[in-house]
Amino acid sequence: MSWLRALKETARSGLTVERRRLAPVVAARGALGLALVLGFSLALFGPAVAAASAFGAFQAAIATFQRSWRPRPTLALASGGSLAVSTFLGYLTGTHTVLFLALLVLWTFLSGLAWAAGPTAGIIASSNVAIMLVTVTLPTSVATAAGHAAMIFAGGVVQAALVVLLPVRPWGAQRDALADALAAEADYARRLRHDPVAPFDPVPLMTARIAAAVTSRQARRRPAELHGPRRLAERIRPVLASLADPAVGAPAEGPQRDRVRELLAAAGEILDAAARAIRHGEPVRLPPAAVAALRTPDTGSILSDRSHRAALRLSALLGDVVDTADPRTETGQPGAGPERSGAGPGAGPAPGGSPGPPEATVLPERPTPRSRPTLVRLAPLVLAKMRAEVRPGSAILRHAIRVSAVAAAGYLLGLVLPFGHGYWAPMASVMVMRPDFSQTYSRSVARFGGTLVGVGLASAVVQTAHPGTYLSAALAVLCAFGMYLLMRTGYAVSQVCVAAYVVFLLGMEGSGVSQTVRDRVLLTLLGGLLAMLSYAVYPAWETPRLRGRLADWLAASGRYAAAVAARYAAPEGPGSPDVREALLSARAARVAWHDALGRAGHELVRHRGLSHAAAEGAGHALAEFGRAAMLLEAHLPEHGAPPLPAAAGLAEALREATERGAKAVRERGEPVWDDLRETVAAWDTEVTDPLLRKAGRLLVDALDDLSAALADA
Repeated sequence: MSWLRALKETARSGLTVERRRLAPVVAARGALGLALVLGFSLALFGPAVAAASAFGAFQAAIATFQRSWRPRPTLALASGGSLAVSTFLGYLTGTHTVLFLALLVLWTFLSGLAWAAGPTAGIIASSNVAIMLVTVTLPTSVATAAGHAAMIFAGGVVQAALVVLLPVRPWGAQRDALADALAAEADYARRLRHDPVAPFDPVPLMTARIAAAVTSRQARRRPAELHGPRRLAERIRPVLASLADPAVGAPAEGPQRDRVRELLAAAGEILDAAARAIRHGEPVRLPPAAVAALRTPDTGSILSDRSHRAALRLSALLGDVVDTADPRTETGQPGAGPERSGAGPGAGPAPGGSPGPPEATVLPERPTPRSRPTLVRLAPLVLAKMRAEVRPGSAILRHAIRVSAVAAAGYLLGLVLPFGHGYWAPMASVMVMRPDFSQTYSRSVARFGGTLVGVGLASAVVQTAHPGTYLSAALAVLCAFGMYLLMRTGYAVSQVCVAAYVVFLLGMEGSGVSQTVRDRVLLTLLGGLLAMLSYAVYPAWETPRLRGRLADWLAASGRYAAAVAARYAAPEGPGSPDVREALLSARAARVAWHDALGRAGHELVRHRGLSHAAAEGAGHALAEFGRAAMLLEAHLPEHGAPPLPAAAGLAEALREATERGAKAVRERGEPVWDDLRETVAAWDTEVTDPLLRKAGRLLVDALDDLSAALADA
């Protein structure tokens, strides 16, 4: 992609305003916390302390809006505490240019490494540096540095207290994550009606799994309906796929296919009903037609043996989802729900009119909450992740070096240029820089555009109306409310409010009033240009690493398929932990590949051996490979079933072949599958089950498609 096209696309992305559902009550709560801190500080300590404490409350409220699964009060306290430490150190060194510059370089370098712990930690750390640049310019002395830092932390405490005292939709993020996972399953079921081999994006299931991790305190307070449906949704997905796939289920056309379409439509409606109940914390309202479709007694006479067993299992799993998702369920366990008119789809006789074979029985299980460490226990884990990124080739390390160098350059240029208050340049750089190219460039454009509008409007108000201290404070709170309200609609919109907020806040005591709109805008432009130039000079392109990402996905998918095949040789039932772990690893590798592919699409470098068409074909081939393994997983033998010795050889062949293939992909070679093809040919002669024979051929066909895609790279 050319520079001109890349800049055009990133500029359009940065200036895009999206229509999102607003949360005015949550925004008002954050603005209330800011108003309380600002008013109290003004009344007792004056404008200088008030401005510092207001930044603490402002940043703490922003932290509560981040996409994190930790309790919002914890995020507010962590943000306020870390900002207090940053500004305290900044106050101590602010009067010594060399010392402050050294602190700035160190702090920005650590904030860059903080992205190793996730976007929430990275955003909070970057904001701490940016706000430190502003607060240390306020009039203060070393003797009062601790007092200013204490007031900043008090702002975080106030925001945390308001979250506790004025809760807005508790557990809302976790409810949305689980509801989105069930809704994704429902959409998958409906798409399978028209496309029996439709792909499935596992990201909602992965997000729900992350959201399910809780601290010990959260585990005691979590609503019962958030305990079990995620695990059931995980087990429903392969059943839906096996029921729809004509290679192992019902024929592509005919009465069996019509019945399968009815079952899939009913499953989609019931999953949607469960998703709505979980999202809003209300009882499950089942569509009577969907329940009737699942309990039609002639299913057994229409479907073949394997499809019939899949239908029975689907009905039982859906029944458990409904029972677990209903908030009236006392224990949150499958089957524990109260009697309802028009009982759930798993109630009463099986769809075939009889109890059905053992495969249709889904035993209730008491889910064990996934553990999330407290902030104290999390600290050494974060430090370990940051240390792990200090290595050659790390994109996080390159980002840390870039952002620290740019912050230092911007600070020095701000001192040299005759504009005054030169912190606008490094502040803009730190706030817009991200580890990847597209976000850095799009945010730079958005920051400049938002600052141009926000500073222009706020400065015009200050210069013409000359608002006093309290009116400036009120205008700052109003701008903060606008920022909280519109934060998710686009970075440019939020920056309009942020720029105006800073102008009004510093205008309470006259700091920076003499600085013109032109000076502030030019310094912001300088900071954005430095950020963009740094990525051009010292980039961390994703495009050259695409083959490595693809190889990781291939190896992880091979381990998953091998783990599934091994369970046919040593049956442990559908809940085998090694299969589960291999599946999670394959999903993580798949998401990493798609994220990298999306970032590479905006970069300015050539494909270097993996064209767009080759990447698309390779991704489709590996998705088909994973689907074939999932079909095998859907019909894993129960614990104690007769073992299939030939499956052990297939598992070993899959593991070895995919590891060799991954190595060939990394080295820009063409993977070959001759040994695996021979194993599958022998598998066909030793195995009589049509499903197992077909799944083996599907695995080899998918790998052949991968080789063909890479051959055209």
